[in-house]
Amino acid sequence: MSYFTIKGGNTLQGTIPVYGSKNAALPALAATLLTTEPVKLKNIPPILDVERMLDIMRSLGVEVEAKNMTASLQAKKVHTSTVNHPDVSLLRGSLLLFGAFLGREHYVELPRPGGDLIGARPIDTHLDGFRQLGATISENDGLVIIDGKKMKAGKVVLQEFSVTATENMLLASATLPGTTTIYTAAAEPHVFFLCQLLSKMGVKISGAGTHTITVHGVKKLKGATATVPPDMLEAGSFILMAAATQSELTVENVPFEDLLLFFKKLDDIGIHYTLNEKKKSVTVHKSSLKSFKMQSLPHPGIPTDLQAPFAVVATQASGSSLIHDPLYEGRMRHILELQKMGASAVICDPHRVIITGPTPLYGKTIPSLDLRSGATLVIAGLVAQGETIIQEADIIERGYYQLAERLRAIGADIEKREG
Repeated sequence: MSYFTIKGGNTLQGTIPVYGSKNAALPALAATLLTTEPVKLKNIPPILDVERMLDIMRSLGVEVEAKNMTASLQAKKVHTSTVNHPDVSLLRGSLLLFGAFLGREHYVELPRPGGDLIGARPIDTHLDGFRQLGATISENDGLVIIDGKKMKAGKVVLQEFSVTATENMLLASATLPGTTTIYTAAAEPHVFFLCQLLSKMGVKISGAGTHTITVHGVKKLKGATATVPPDMLEAGSFILMAAATQSELTVENVPFEDLLLFFKKLDDIGIHYTLNEKKKSVTVHKSSLKSFKMQSLPHPGIPTDLQAPFAVVATQASGSSLIHDPLYEGRMRHILELQKMGASAVICDPHRVIITGPTPLYGKTIPSLDLRSGATLVIAGLVAQGETIIQEADIIERGYYQLAERLRAIGADIEKREG
């Protein structure tokens, strides 16, 4: 099993790039099933989750060529609409195959997908949306079976602002003749990108980036070429890493427009930074950090996937900070590990934590827990005195390509080891 060893205390300097968005790449890959023509996706991050999705696609008979952060796919034929590849149980993003197969074959059998253990993540919102379009759903021997042969364009009211459920409704309705309106839709940038891709493939879509999206489906979609946007979560994590380690660091390929409230929160904390809009870069400067309050919210709020690294910043800020994540009850597990490292933190309930700083952190042997918690604990290891060992490095590399190599390039003492 792989693990990271980190010797903390180094000041970081130089430039670190942001790669393509995992959360935009996965639905785009699923969308390639909607056409028999070639689809080319540029700026695809070669991370573990993407590799798993590509392996699933290959197992279905999709022609896949992936190199130099570009993936070319053509789904001339698919062997089956029953997807039982072992990676499905490891990849939450495989849930998008529900919508893709309903859009292509109007039928799908799929095991309940896996992913991070961050609290209850039922698929009820997805299934309810498919039912509103006329699908019938059953389960047998661990498979979710959706028959969409009687699906028709119409109205879908999602039970929550679910990103993946919104994407599934877009995929399923793309080939339904007529007009489908999705209410309570998610407005995240990766949903917007999927709408852009589907539009290039011939689907008429309005309302992308809002909470009401209208889809005018077409029976046959065409091929397209699109560029995956930079990962706002990776950008935010690197910016907070620079602030927590008191480093002068430039982060390149930052999607400013997707992080407006995030930057407002940096201002509140007292983090000094310089924006270069022409180069799409942010240079973070050494700053005196102040305590703060933050709540993760659906877009355009601060993403739930970014609340964890704010906790490390809070350990180095003067005063008591309140962090609130109302979405998942398992999002605060990293706090227990920060406490072991010396953080003064009180978990008020499954959704809120108060962290008082500044406090020194000390190296420990700790688990990755999940993708975002693992990345947060890497930041904590960079701050901490002594050596930190973070187990299950592969969990972190599901979302961060060559993380150790990129961090070493800016002065971090980090190694990935096997054993």
